[in-house]
Amino acid sequence: MRVVLTAPLPAGSADPLVAAGHEVVVHDVPGDVAGAAADADALVTLLTDRVDATALAAGAGRLRVVANVAAGHDNIDRAAARDLGIAVCATPGVLDESTAEVAFALALMARRRTTDAEATLRAGRWSGWALDGFLGHDLHGATMGIVGWGRIGRALGRRADAFGMEVLHTARRPTGDPGFVADLDDLLARSDVVSLHVPATPATHHLITAERLRRMAPTAVLVNTARGSVVDEGALADALHDGVIFGAGLDVYEHEPQVHPRLLTAPGAVLLPHIGSATVATRTAMARTATAAVADVLAGRTPAALVPPPPTQEPPP
Repeated sequence: MRVVLTAPLPAGSADPLVAAGHEVVVHDVPGDVAGAAADADALVTLLTDRVDATALAAGAGRLRVVANVAAGHDNIDRAAARDLGIAVCATPGVLDESTAEVAFALALMARRRTTDAEATLRAGRWSGWALDGFLGHDLHGATMGIVGWGRIGRALGRRADAFGMEVLHTARRPTGDPGFVADLDDLLARSDVVSLHVPATPATHHLITAERLRRMAPTAVLVNTARGSVVDEGALADALHDGVIFGAGLDVYEHEPQVHPRLLTAPGAVLLPHIGSATVATRTAMARTATAAVADVLAGRTPAALVPPPPTQEPPP
């Protein structure tokens, strides 16, 4: 069968498809997902691909599966895929540790003002050690508040615990784990670092608002390695410029690759270009998980990476 990749994958990633005897081709035309789907039995996509109803319809009648090389799948119209009988797969569980590393790095950099300090040094403005130079706040002994207690959130919690931090977390339902806080606003008020680890859904859109930022301590920092839409970026920029919170560490943005212009100039902002999973081992494992899921679907097997289709109608209130 014909498997179309929307971009080249790391070396060895397509081995499961080659071993199964499938034809593997690259449709390396950015943004042309419909063109990639038009003549494919399976499609391997990236999180930057917009796999909408039009793109899926282009493959209707032949396309059997779309595998996203990402932990999330908010770029895929799952309802349209369901209606067309197209399976959707993602790569959960592969990038947990790498993303948790970046979340912790962002927390450390924002608390200790490393970005400001390095920029000053590189610009030749550093005049030498000073007692009051680049004063930040410790991570050890501080409280880490984790919003979303999934695999990445728990991986971050292990790192924070090893650093001598108190670890709190909140989730939609009680977790039964130590440190659970039922109310998000309570967690915000009690945390020195708030790290976001929730999916992009209508319920989490702008979960962090101007009002919620004001509930945080003025010495606190916000970290986001989840999805940009979870934070009201304009409100966050205002909070940083106005000193409502001490800092923020961001790896994701609402309108990538565009970044809110006031975030670019905001004091205390540590900004990374969506590198949470950017290690050779993790990106290769993600791609290989996606292609293995495709091989499973084409062979009539149910892959572990299968994303359940959305319900055909909303549940009653």
